Amino acid sequence: MYQYSILKNPDEKQILHILNLYKAANWWEEDGNGTDIIDKIISGSYIFMTVAYQDKIIGMGRVISDGVSDAYIQDVTVDKDYRNRKIGSKIVSLLINNLEKDGIKWIGLIAENNSQKFYTPMGFVTMKNADPMLKILK
Repeated sequence: MYQYSILKNPDEKQILHILNLYKAANWWEEDGNGTDIIDKIISGSYIFMTVAYQDKIIGMGRVISDGVSDAYIQDVTVDKDYRNRKIGSKIVSLLINNLEKDGIKWIGLIAENNSQKFYTPMGFVTMKNADPMLKILK
């Protein structure tokens, strides 16, 4: 069935699958193939989880954290052909379980593209008195 794994040292094929997931989610604006950047994203993440089916990565999610006080879940996506099968929910659940084992209790995320309804059943709530902010450097 589906294989959920924490990825640390991806091979070139895995990197290309992940790059395709970023592009399909419209999270990739770089020209070129971006394989060096994907490798750095994976190695710089506290946790980078993938879901594979028949040797193809069909889903991913990652955590950015200092490993002590707090963590942020981001880049959770599943290939459109495999959605509505609870794969994304399981990715988030496994990420949370790993953080809980490490003693991290504060977990944040930014729910984009009207995805709040995806995260609220997992216990995420809108932060009061907080606004997501962004600065993009050129």
